[in-house]
Amino acid sequence: MRRIVLLLGLVVLLFGCTQKKGQVKNQAWGNALGTTYSIIYIADKELDYQQEIDSVFQVLNQSMSTYIPSSDISKINEGDSTVVVDDMFKEVFDVSSDVHKASNGYFDPTIGVLANAWGFGPGEQIQLDSLRVDSLLGYVGWEKVKFNSDNTISKAHPSIRFDFNAVAKGYAIDRLGAMLDTKGIENYLVEVGGEVLAKGTNLDSGKQWTVGIDDPQVETGRELKQIVSLEDMAMASSGNYRKFRVDPETGEKYVHTINPKTGYTKNSNVLATSVVAKTCAVADAYATTFMAMDLEESKEILANHDELEAYIIYLDENGVTKEFFTPGFEKLVKK
Repeated sequence: MRRIVLLLGLVVLLFGCTQKKGQVKNQAWGNALGTTYSIIYIADKELDYQQEIDSVFQVLNQSMSTYIPSSDISKINEGDSTVVVDDMFKEVFDVSSDVHKASNGYFDPTIGVLANAWGFGPGEQIQLDSLRVDSLLGYVGWEKVKFNSDNTISKAHPSIRFDFNAVAKGYAIDRLGAMLDTKGIENYLVEVGGEVLAKGTNLDSGKQWTVGIDDPQVETGRELKQIVSLEDMAMASSGNYRKFRVDPETGEKYVHTINPKTGYTKNSNVLATSVVAKTCAVADAYATTFMAMDLEESKEILANHDELEAYIIYLDENGVTKEFFTPGFEKLVKK
């Protein structure tokens, strides 16, 4: 996962960092899953959970990293049908199934062969034309894979390749949160590559955890578009403004969002999405999905899923930047 899909960054804003009596702000940070992470957990004493944090990343990589040849997902991608996957793989598979169904197929982790072909995966990038894309689409489709009762995976064709990059990072955050829960930590903020899970409050300030959402139209440096407050919820964001590839010969720009229905990278009027949900895996999956869909299609999903809140930045028919908020998301924005 060294090049796990780079989603829209979030900058954690820590206000009122004066440590209060009887409260210790413990922190851990580093690199994992091809990005950076920062974890803040507040307790009544100094704690060090670095070993446990490293273990979560290690186990997740062994299960789902397409950049580790010996991982379960890499073996399955290479055609090994005897691999018995762990519970984490199953949970990510189940989330993917749910979002695939809810999105009418716009979320599809079997796009691995296309991700490689477009230059966004661990495999070989190839020269694509309409015939080649149509051919590769034959190896894409969630209905072509099956999770068996013995925890093995069946594929309709050996060339089908999984790519969980649009959900695994969010899932990693959920697992880190679950680890802190087992330690009895009631107030924490977990951030990996811009995705966050907030529990309790920031006891340093006595307020909710506060994070910022980047402006997708600022290409150098970072400028905040919105600031939101979170408590007992997760938020993931996605955008094409920083993750893209430019053809050195034609100068054409290819963004990382791939439409699994057409096989082509998606260029649309949607610039960036942010989704709030109970789990970061779900938020992560939908944030990516809404980048692949047209705005009206995303609105329809949101109208039918009260458990989701979203903020979408887009261009109208005149090229003017606009913002769409669900009512619940708007309530999270700091005025």
